[in-house]
Amino acid sequence: MNIQLGLNDWALLFAHFATLSLLSIGGAVATLPDMHRFLHTQQHWLTEVQFASSIALAQAAPGPNVLFVALLGWQVGLNAAGGVASGWHAWPSALLGVAVALSAILLPSSLLTYGTTRWAHRNQHWLVIRAFKQGLAPVVVALMLATGWLLSTPAQGDRAAFIADQASWLAHQPWVGWAITVVVAVLVWKTRLHLLWMLAAGAALGAAGWV
Repeated sequence: MNIQLGLNDWALLFAHFATLSLLSIGGAVATLPDMHRFLHTQQHWLTEVQFASSIALAQAAPGPNVLFVALLGWQVGLNAAGGVASGWHAWPSALLGVAVALSAILLPSSLLTYGTTRWAHRNQHWLVIRAFKQGLAPVVVALMLATGWLLSTPAQGDRAAFIADQASWLAHQPWVGWAITVVVAVLVWKTRLHLLWMLAAGAALGAAGWV
């Protein structure tokens, strides 16, 4: 795909992604529909295949989900330089696309978070700030508990295939997973024991076939 991008087009890309940055509640992935509308439907800077393949590759690769924004920018830059057929000569344009897309999606939300956090810290004596923090605390705790519940639930589901290969009596007990979850939660809460030790203990129990 071959497109023509001028300075105004790069500025438009930056401005649009910067706006999405401030709307990315739940992460940059939440803005994918509008990115598709803007890059493919409206501006015709990416093909459907390029957009979809960028998302798939970013999700398959290790690292944060925001990597897909870099790949979208890379594809836009490549197309602006004549596509893959242009070879390494298109790389500077592709890297420019990465820089524009990533900086636009990261800077506004990061600066807003940084500025808001500093303001809240300076005015932490204000009643509204204290009320907000105290009201948010139980929400965060509840979310963490929900996460722990979800992570421990698979151990209580259909374990027939697993326990069939285990000779250990413990591996056949449905309460073992919950007991381990409770013990680990108490250790994290009441002690300074490093999490790596608990991970190592869990791996050892699994390797021994006890759970």
